[in-house]
Amino acid sequence: MPHTIATDTCQGVADCVDACPVACIKPGTIKNKKGTDYFWIDFSTCIDCGICYQVCPVEGAVIADEMPELQRET
Repeated sequence: MPHTIATDTCQGVADCVDACPVACIKPGTIKNKKGTDYFWIDFSTCIDCGICYQVCPVEGAVIADEMPELQRET
């Protein structure tokens, strides 16, 4: 099961983007509720490796379950 980026918790650090081996992490097109850039995980591409979860410095931004209600694509 893919991981999820809680887009309203994400601070746009992007450590996950560089670490992802399958490039499934995409930038949002607008700011999140906090007014920062954010990223989201394409569930159809994610291989559930967990690297994003390991490298993210923002507590609670990456969740180890597929929870589409916590992320938005745009």
